[in-house]
Amino acid sequence: MSAEATAATATATVEAPPKKKKKFSVPTAFTILFVITILAVIATWFIPAGAYSKLAYLPESSEFQITEPSGDVRTIPATEEAFRADPELADMKVDVNKFLDGSITKPVSVPGTYEELPQQPKGLFDVTKAMVNGTINGVDIMVFILVLGGLIGVVNASGAFESGLVALTKKTKGREFALVFLVSILMVLGGTTCGLEEEAVAFYPILVPIFLALGYDSIVCVGAIFLAGSMGTTFSTINPFSVVIASNAAGVAWTDGIEWRVVGCVVGAIVVVSYLFWYCKKIKKNPEASYTYEDREHFAKLFSVHDSNSSTIPAFDWRRKLILVLFVSAFIIMIYGVVNLHWWFPQMAASFLFIAIICIFLTGLDEKTVVDSFINGASSLVGVSLIIGLARGVNLIMEEGFISDTLLYWASNAVQGMEGAVFIIMMMVIFFLLGFIVPSSSGLAVLAMPILAPLADTVGIDRSIIVSAYNWGQYAMLYLAPTGLVMATLTMLDMKYTHWLKFVLPMVGFLFVFGGALLVIQVMVGA
Repeated sequence: MSAEATAATATATVEAPPKKKKKFSVPTAFTILFVITILAVIATWFIPAGAYSKLAYLPESSEFQITEPSGDVRTIPATEEAFRADPELADMKVDVNKFLDGSITKPVSVPGTYEELPQQPKGLFDVTKAMVNGTINGVDIMVFILVLGGLIGVVNASGAFESGLVALTKKTKGREFALVFLVSILMVLGGTTCGLEEEAVAFYPILVPIFLALGYDSIVCVGAIFLAGSMGTTFSTINPFSVVIASNAAGVAWTDGIEWRVVGCVVGAIVVVSYLFWYCKKIKKNPEASYTYEDREHFAKLFSVHDSNSSTIPAFDWRRKLILVLFVSAFIIMIYGVVNLHWWFPQMAASFLFIAIICIFLTGLDEKTVVDSFINGASSLVGVSLIIGLARGVNLIMEEGFISDTLLYWASNAVQGMEGAVFIIMMMVIFFLLGFIVPSSSGLAVLAMPILAPLADTVGIDRSIIVSAYNWGQYAMLYLAPTGLVMATLTMLDMKYTHWLKFVLPMVGFLFVFGGALLVIQVMVGA
């Protein structure tokens, strides 16, 4: 071979571009929900349409309204006598007073009334229509999140976050996990007593920068807030939005089986704190062991976490201390309002806006700067707000296609006549699957409990065990379900869904093993 040919070959070899492996990119929350919405539309073409009669209380007229599967509506007086005299309602073991005192506010399924309906298939236009209607349906929580974002923007503009974090990290040196432990326990208690879930979104802005400053990652933030809160809600003891309303709909006292739920909550709290301790210790020893290590710089920048030795960090003076006190007080007021005053998102949003206005005057900044800070803070959470609306759109597709009740009807038929221990495990699995379709604890309770709880009578077990199966099964799904709060949480923190799955799957496995064991033990001892 000539020298020229050899040189040409060498040049060609050098200049040949290396083949790059295509790296799989995880779809965003918007894309995942868009695909799920399309799948829900497709399901309306293949799953038969059907519905149960729905019972609702009309406080303005003191009447019960029964909506038949056909759409026909009739009313009866809201009295025990009229309720028991009605042929459709006579066998329902529901305390009529629970409707009258507001314990049950949503329409309840009437057992034995399922009817197949003409197919109600949805089309491509319904995909976008459901997205819009779901967003409108979720406007209350969306406004709350936008106001929260505005408050964060104002506090951030004042420099109170940065200066406060520097002061905190100096005082907690060597005792970093103590804060993770405290937050986790408080979230478990909040979940088990009052169902602290959607409201927990408000805690990320105040706690995430703190955890990052202590040397932890985004997974620890979600673990201490969402995972711990969900663990408490999974083992709800007196939570009115899940176990209480489910017990009422099942026709049993909410105190029935509470001792099992307390045991479950204690063990669940120990497990989740131990899991967080193991993970925190691991990433402290080796930061590269973090499941989100590749996104650490982006995440720190997202929450404005800077070097504590930076000369640009403002002094932690009285003005910034007062702003932080007000910021923290907003969350204390929110919890008090939810627990004692029965607040919902409009009231919570108004209280946060009130605190934001006070902070605006305390910042000492000019009017344009502080207003722009509020607007920019709110705009940073627009994505989170939209995710909540899109998730609700999936549920609207299934409701309007009349396939949710059909899936419930199939599930009830599938478990009839099973042996007690097998029956209760299958019930937990059914509630796990239904949790994807109806990611609302109160919504699933009134939809499914009147239908599935009576099945306990046919196998000779107490209905309170069905309530536990509902609690533990549904919430095992809500750790994962894109149709629930997971996507809004991950979008708020700009975290990949795959990273969260890697972290949370062991906890889902724990719930099935431990929760299933507790259910079988209850069946065996006849609790």
